[in-house]
This record gives sequence, structure tokens and C-alpha cells, in this order.
Amino acid sequence: MNYYIITGASRGLGEAVGSKLLIKDNTIFYLARTRNYFLEEAALENQATLHFIECDLTNVAQISNVMEDVFERIDDLRAAKITLINNAGMVEPIKYVGDAEENEMIANVQLNLLAPMLLCEFFIKKTKELPCEAIIVNITSGAANRPTSGWSAYCSTKAGLNMFTKTIGVEQGERGNKVIAIAFSPGIMDTQMQGTIRSAGKENFSSIEQFKDYHEKGMLRSPGFVAKVLIQLLSGSIENGRIYDIKEYV
Repeated sequence: MNYYIITGASRGLGEAVGSKLLIKDNTIFYLARTRNYFLEEAALENQATLHFIECDLTNVAQISNVMEDVFERIDDLRAAKITLINNAGMVEPIKYVGDAEENEMIANVQLNLLAPMLLCEFFIKKTKELPCEAIIVNITSGAANRPTSGWSAYCSTKAGLNMFTKTIGVEQGERGNKVIAIAFSPGIMDTQMQGTIRSAGKENFSSIEQFKDYHEKGMLRSPGFVAKVLIQLLSGSIENGRIYDIKEYV
């Protein structure tokens, strides 16, 4: 049995990855604030096991209890592979430093960086002694490597997530690579996040016309296409601590 724990599966890439993994020998746990009825219907049609775990990852105090709930439902003896996909994220606040509200900055750091760090911490504690394969996928962004006006929090948290992933790779390499951690940059996708970016004011986001062009010229990849690339990547040999980019495969 393969187990997958996916955050942010209520829409976008998380939903697309979840839907493609809904096959008979897989069990999916999706952590989200609301149910995804598309995934639940697909699970019934495909005879796959799907568990909805209600969770608001901007409230990081929930994470320990949520992960305890998940691992209580995992059969250690039947598990061949357990994969954590940290997909949940937010671009807001799209504002210059000095213009954002304190609570906006806190929510961004909690969801984009602190939550995946804590999820990885718990995941490694639970899987490091198990005989099965254990994989972590942190969804990152090209913004981690490129400062963008209005995205100070987003760029910084994704850069932090990349370094966290690399550090896990170093540590696990010293321990025989029991857990494999990678980051995956999906590029620009046709998701709600892109809609949020295009709706930002030019006074807060000087690159807005560029992102409107991406949409108007059909340059945004579908979440389904990106999900297929990611799943194919995970089906092969992956390098611990590496930051993968979809541009390497398309």
C-alpha cells in the first residue's frame, strides 16, 4: 500500500496530484480547510481510499494533532511507501515592505514555511524507523531565486523552504538516506493563485502586466499537466535534497 499526505488539495496542483494518485492500491490523506467533492467522487469511481483531514495550516498549533490522526490510520506493516507533499501556499500579501499588515506577514510565513517545516519534522519522526520508503516533496517556486517587488514574503518563504529541503537532504544523507526530501518548482500554472496575482494593484506589484501577458498568451500550464510531470519524477530515482524544476522536463 502506498500512502500520500497532500496539503492544499482543495484546488489547483494539490487537487490535480490527488486525482491522478487515486488508484486502488493508494491511500490519500488530503489536509484542507474544506472538502473536495471532486476528489471524493473520483475516489469512489476508482475504488481508492481517500481521507479528508480538516486543517487550517495557518494555525500551526493544529499540525501535531492532525499528523497524529493521519499516522494512526496508516498500517505500518502494509506500507510500501509514504509520501508527504507540501503543496499548500499563498502569495499574499502582494505589497511592498512597509505597506503590509502584521497579520498578513505572519499568515504567509506560517503557511509557506513554518507549516511545511513542522510537517516534515513530524513526518521524519514517524517514518525514520519504518521499513518502508519515505519521501517528502516541498512545492517551491522560481520566486525563491528571484527577488520580485511586492512578493517579499513569498520569495523569502520559498527560499527558506528550499534551504530547509537541502538541509534535510544533507542530514538524511548522513543517516543512509532513510527519508528522501526534494523540492519541486512547478512554474507558472493556471490556478487561483495566478488570478490573485493578476488582480493585484500596479502600485503593489510592478510586474503585473507580465503576468497578465502569461494568461492572455496561453503560457500558463494546466495543474493536470504539472501533476503528471511530478508523478513521473517520483516514479524514478530522485536525489536527496535536490531542487527540481519543471523546466528540466518540458
